Amino acid sequence: MIRFWMVLWRAVSYLPTPLIGLLGYGLGWLLFWVGRRTTMRNLELCFPGWTPAQRSRVGRKHFMRLTRAALELGLHVWQPKQRMLKMVKLVGWEHLEGCLGQPVIMLNPHFVGLNNGSAAIGERLAESMTLYSRNKNPVVEDFLFQARHRFGAPMLFARQDGLRSIVKRLKQGVPFFYLPDMDFNTKDAVFVPFFGVPASTLTMPSRLASMAHAKVVPVVTRQLSVWKGYEVVFYPPWSHFPSDDPVADTLVINRWLEERVLEMPDQYYWVHKRFGTRPAGEKNLYK
Repeated sequence: MIRFWMVLWRAVSYLPTPLIGLLGYGLGWLLFWVGRRTTMRNLELCFPGWTPAQRSRVGRKHFMRLTRAALELGLHVWQPKQRMLKMVKLVGWEHLEGCLGQPVIMLNPHFVGLNNGSAAIGERLAESMTLYSRNKNPVVEDFLFQARHRFGAPMLFARQDGLRSIVKRLKQGVPFFYLPDMDFNTKDAVFVPFFGVPASTLTMPSRLASMAHAKVVPVVTRQLSVWKGYEVVFYPPWSHFPSDDPVADTLVINRWLEERVLEMPDQYYWVHKRFGTRPAGEKNLYK
């Protein structure tokens, strides 16, 4: 069955790009009614002051945007590279460019345009690296491998491999993409608020920046209309990061991320159970 969907996905990639986006919006509207439970719970937890209608509207738009981005991922694998690259505009590149050649970490949180933005950045870098988790389905894993390796020359490290190799290459000046906002249980993580809800958050950005004496450059990809594509925004390097307190640094990241989410709440990755890991004795928030 998965191979059938892959064939269909590939066929869709030959459609005009705006039409792919519109198809994604339509399909996402339908998928919202099937798979909205986690998204709506996240929005309820993060925005208790919103009305149910407000949360439903944002959740529905999120599914539409996310599905559009998923369909566009076919362009990464099956279409000429330039077709995808011309969809993406880089803004503030000088903030990253000024740090190249020295240790630099790009904080790249989970917004729906993440894959397109990361590909466009990677294509402009001589080399880069990031972490990854293998997909259990070999067909999907092969697809994702092709998508990840086609733009630029990224080095992929498994999360289980530890930090030694990453720190070594950071010190050599290889830029590191880091996604700071996923729940990976409590190992190497602390509970800090995200929209007022304690969230298990990895301290890795602070520890890596400290060990490698790395600059931290935040970057966010915004999905625009189906005719305009995507905009990648680089922010100035943080001047007071890391501190000597990894917990305080992690809170800094979450507060910065909250500001970005409020700018485009329908584009954050709400389908992820961000609050799945709970402090000892606290009930599951998704049941």
